[in-house]
Parts: sequence; structure tokens; C-alpha cells
Amino acid sequence: MADLLPSSIGTLIRDARKQRGLTQQQLATELGTSQSAIHRIESGGQNLSLEMINRIASALESPLISAGPSGPTHLRVEGPTTLSGSIVVRSSKNAAVALMCASLLNHGRTVLRGIAQIEEVNRLIEVLTSIGVSATWSDDRTELQLVRPAELDLAAMDAAAARRTRSIIMFLGPLLHEQQSFDLPYAGGCNLGIRTITPHLHALRHFGLEVRATQGFYHASVQEPGGNRRSITLIERGDTVTENVLMAAAQFPGTTVIRNASANYMVQDLCFFLQQLGVRIEGIGTTTLEVRGLSRIDSDITFAPSEDPIEAMSLMTAAIVTRSELTICRAPIEFLDIELAILAEMGLKYHLSPEYAAENGRTRLVDLTVLPSDLHAAADKIHAMPFPGLNIDNLPFFAVIAAAAEGRTMIHDWVYENRAIHLVDLTKLGADVQLLDPHRIVVTGPTRWRGQELVCPQALRPAVCLLLAAMAARGTSVLRDVYVINRGYEDLPNRLNALGAHIEVFKD
Repeated sequence: MADLLPSSIGTLIRDARKQRGLTQQQLATELGTSQSAIHRIESGGQNLSLEMINRIASALESPLISAGPSGPTHLRVEGPTTLSGSIVVRSSKNAAVALMCASLLNHGRTVLRGIAQIEEVNRLIEVLTSIGVSATWSDDRTELQLVRPAELDLAAMDAAAARRTRSIIMFLGPLLHEQQSFDLPYAGGCNLGIRTITPHLHALRHFGLEVRATQGFYHASVQEPGGNRRSITLIERGDTVTENVLMAAAQFPGTTVIRNASANYMVQDLCFFLQQLGVRIEGIGTTTLEVRGLSRIDSDITFAPSEDPIEAMSLMTAAIVTRSELTICRAPIEFLDIELAILAEMGLKYHLSPEYAAENGRTRLVDLTVLPSDLHAAADKIHAMPFPGLNIDNLPFFAVIAAAAEGRTMIHDWVYENRAIHLVDLTKLGADVQLLDPHRIVVTGPTRWRGQELVCPQALRPAVCLLLAAMAARGTSVLRDVYVINRGYEDLPNRLNALGAHIEVFKD
């Protein structure tokens, strides 16, 4: 416990309070203190005695110090649910973690506004602070300030936290200009099958990076080649590999041309961020990027990532499967066009507001109202493609939607070996899902959903699919060990409850 910073304890207290459904004032009343004192505690601005920690833990009925990632949290869902009202889409999780990695490039002050306070972000903060980065939340926790030291202490990296996030692989790009050799723990995250780092290594060799796998770590060594121009063709049009190369190119004081680059939402946000730091980038939104980097980046910057199209799709699915009218505000329409086109072909009725700009000034947003609709199966198989195709992270939601539609729908997840297998768990809630092979399922609807108790799969989107289906199911469903959901969604149960859902967070 002595190793926990006040900010870490404050985060645990805030999360436990939200899981109990208490306001800061309600917790303050239970403890006989003020709301402002609770605010200071949760913001990490007040040191706590062991006695006070135990008092708070008792008030929240939560073992705070042991309630980290290993402490199982469960959800109890009463259905069927009808949702109503409106909900605002939170900022992008995938953009947030890329920007946090990119903060390592900046020797000035980086302030990220409005990023989601989720477990993936928490783990990355633990990694950054372990190597010397100062990470400070604003009093209202709407801004995260990151300030790196002159020299990073990579030997002190928190390996346990690093192994719980896939994002650690994106340290390669920023760090290859930092030290001639360093170690990174193997990347973790969702269990979606084999996720090779070969595309990263192939691309970053152009900057002199070589990586050797050792026991539990990637050992990286760098011998930067000469010349002032790099031309790189990615062997996979992946989001994280594009981001890694962008971050490597940002510190290369020459020109880097990246072909077969991803143009996805988080890549665009990273480009906007790097531009604000002074890096010149042409071709944003296309598959060819030209980057003119800087030998040193030292700027004070405030940046707000755009809204999350995957969360928007999650909320659309919640409305569809519960046959509810729901308005989803601040939806990034550019990254939902294909999804909406497929849903319209399946019979979905919806309205769009006029477009307006996100806080980054570039991403186009709309307010999207989903209406109760009678859906039928898609005429062809549903599969993901690189942007501007259907987003791979949105594909699992079509399994839930297909289960609510009349007819048979094939869903082809050609990217991940295991994710289609995880979606078979929908059968436990009454769906008719046939697994053809590790990449393809056939879903036959409509479904009479029924409540069930099941263990959460260790894959973010399939886990959320089970939660959304449980909201439509008659009776009580229990979803056990939902840490993976908390990795990617901030306070999702309470936000859905505000729309009319009946979801209880509990521990054994």
C-alpha cells in the first residue's frame, strides 16, 4: 500500500464510489466530511491515513487497496429494457492511448482534454509514471497533464501494468530516438488470438530499430541510418503500426513517406496532434502520408481527441436490440457511414442532425436518433475492411443486431482468430449462432432473449455485446468479471441506467 500514490488511491475511491452509485456529496455525508474534501481525495490532492482509507472502504463496502485490476467486478442486469432520452458519446479510447504514447515525443507540457477515465488509460498512466513522466489530473478530472523528464528511466518500467495493455507496443516509435537499447514487456490486452508485431518491426527497421524476443520482453536496439528521406510501405494497413511509424517519423528531421497507411479515426487524431506540435503532415485521411519531422519537439500543447465511433456503435446497438428510441449525441459520422448504410439496408430507421465540428476542429459530428425498427437479415455477408470500410471493432455488434433481425446473416471476422468464437456465447442468452470456423459465424433471428449467468470473455467488444443482449433478455442476467469492459468504457452501467436500464455493479 505504501507504494500507491494519492492519485492512484483517489482513482480507486472514485471508481468504487461510482460502482455504488453514490455522488461525492452522499459519500461525504456517510463519512461526516465535506463534498470538497471527497473531491480533493479523488483528485489525488490529499494524503490519506490508513484509518481514513479503511473508513472509506467500509462506507463503500469495497476493499479499496485490493480492488485493482485483479479484483473481480460483476454486473447484474434485469430485463427486458426500454431505453429513452439522449446520451453523449465519450472521446475515443484508441486515440487517447496513442496520444499518451505520443506525449513521450514532447519535451514540453502535454495536456489532453476530455480523455476517457478507463482501465486502459489507468494502466498506461502507471507505465508512464513508472518511467518518470509526471501525470496530473485537473481538479475536475477533465484534463490530464503529462510532462516527461529530460531522461526517461526505462529500466524502472512497471512491467505488470505494461503487460495488461496492448498499447505498450506503441512505445517503440517514440523511444527509438531516445535510447540506443531498451526493453519492453510483451504486449497484453484482449484475448483475440495471435497478434503479430511483424508489421511494426518491418516498418521501424527503416529507422534502424531491431527487436529480439527474450524471456518476457522485447529487447530493442537502434542504429539510426543516415540520409534525410525514408519511403516505407506497410505490409499491413494497421492502426497501431501506422501510429508507431508516425511517431518515429515525427522525430526524424527529414521526410518520411508512409504508404498503405491506415486513415482511421485514431490515426487522424494523432496526425492532428503532431501537426499542433509542429510536425508537417500531408495526406491525412488517405493511405499515403508524407511527414516532415523535427529533431526536437518542445511545445506546450492542449489537445482534445475526437469522439469514439466504437462507443457510438455500441449505443446504437443498445437502442436497436432493445427496440428503443434513443438519441446519440456527438457521433463521428465520417467513421459510421458504412455501418449506417448496412443498417439502413437491414431496415433501420434513424434521423441525423446537421453536421458540426468536434473540439479538434476537424472531425465531423452529428446527433443520431435511432428509432424502433423491424430488421431483416443483410443481403450479403457482413465483414470489416480498413477505413473507410466497416470498422473491425464495430463488426461484433452486428452479431447482436443480426440476432434481432429476421433471417440468416453471415458475419466474417477475417482479422482475429478468436473473436468469432467469443460471439458464440450469445447462444447462452438465447441467440441462434452457428460457428462455421474461427472466423465466421451464421446468426439466425429474431431471438427471444432470456436471462442467464455467464463469465465475461476476455475480449472487449464481445463482452459488451453480451451486456447489450442481456438488456434485451427477459429475467435476470449476471455477467461475471467485467474488467475487460472497464478497459474500454467509462462508467457504462451507470450511463445506461440513466437511459432506463437496470444494471447493478457488485462484487462477491
